[in-house]
Amino acid sequence: MLIRNVSLLLGRELDYINTTCVRISDEYVRSIGNSLQPKKGEEVVDCEGLLMMPSLINAHTHIGDSIAKDIGIDEDVESKIHPVTGLKQKILKNSDASHLASFIRSSCLSMIRKGITTFIDFREGGIAGVNILRRASTGIPIRSVILGRIEFYQDFNSIKANSPIPESKRSDLSELLRNCHGIGISGPNEFSDSSLRYFSKQKKIRAIHSAETEQSNALSAKITGKSETRRALLAKPDFLVHMTHASKKDLQLVSKSKASIVVCPRANGALAEGIPDVDLMLETGCNVAIGTDNVMINSPDMFKEMDYLWKVSMGMKKKRLSPKLILKMATVNFSDLLGGKVGIIQVNNNADCIFIEKHSIDLEPMHNPHASIIHRASENTLKAVMFGGEIIHGKI
Repeated sequence: MLIRNVSLLLGRELDYINTTCVRISDEYVRSIGNSLQPKKGEEVVDCEGLLMMPSLINAHTHIGDSIAKDIGIDEDVESKIHPVTGLKQKILKNSDASHLASFIRSSCLSMIRKGITTFIDFREGGIAGVNILRRASTGIPIRSVILGRIEFYQDFNSIKANSPIPESKRSDLSELLRNCHGIGISGPNEFSDSSLRYFSKQKKIRAIHSAETEQSNALSAKITGKSETRRALLAKPDFLVHMTHASKKDLQLVSKSKASIVVCPRANGALAEGIPDVDLMLETGCNVAIGTDNVMINSPDMFKEMDYLWKVSMGMKKKRLSPKLILKMATVNFSDLLGGKVGIIQVNNNADCIFIEKHSIDLEPMHNPHASIIHRASENTLKAVMFGGEIIHGKI
């Protein structure tokens, strides 16, 4: 396929190119440039008036709780989503697997319509939970990166005694990791230092929640005398989720460790847990991405997430984050963790793209493309979504 006369957000810097041509074949971007000419028998598509950009990466979801939308809306964060005692866990354990799969599937389709073609999910329920998500997403053109979790948590006495993970649970973890992409750890307050260090030895993706609430930070200090983030880093995570109440010292440690951070500002706001200080994260050299978190709490909509982050950061800090930086958090910044072939439009990368109508009523005139995308674009302004070189939603 040769796409002609298209505007483009190119490469790692999302540089705006007003008009160019893009050749796609065998699921990949093969060439980019104004001088490209059609090959014999090649499909040619004129995309005048469209902006082509990387499809969105939703870097943190809990898609399993799609069955529980807006249940317990006025409950506090611990009552809602505590990994052991929360309302969410009770719902998941008491829901039929076929019902869970049906609503997971709906959320996958919803993400595609919103320009998301890759999502990274913390999946509860051990191997059974992983398999539900795998079955539910089979046949849907979306990339699901599944981070599983064994059903094992330690109490405060075990944490203080630095008790290791029992052999039976180590076997469970090994079996789990043969069936998914990595491990999504609930948080350091549920595990001893010994257990966190054991997680660090696993060869697949490692991720962990940290510093989501003031309460969890205080609990870590009370039990161990260490910050929640300092303990989370014992697991040598590829990324930490939330970091809403991380100190500057914590963020410097994260930056030094080369771990990334995934912020979920709408979820934090909905749970009255504050707003992540993304400006400080960037100042300390952290790589930051964005996720939408629990479907129970939020729709999996990255356009809403970018818009909220941009405006609430300005409202709280009186300092505006760069629109391009926010857009990179939803695309480029998680690319390397996923192999470097997604989230960036460049030659030899996956042809995972979205096409935005520049002349849509909400966008025209588009004086600042990056700003327009993060706070004016929506599902309604998408003309089409492409995954692996195939149009999977809409048309061009």
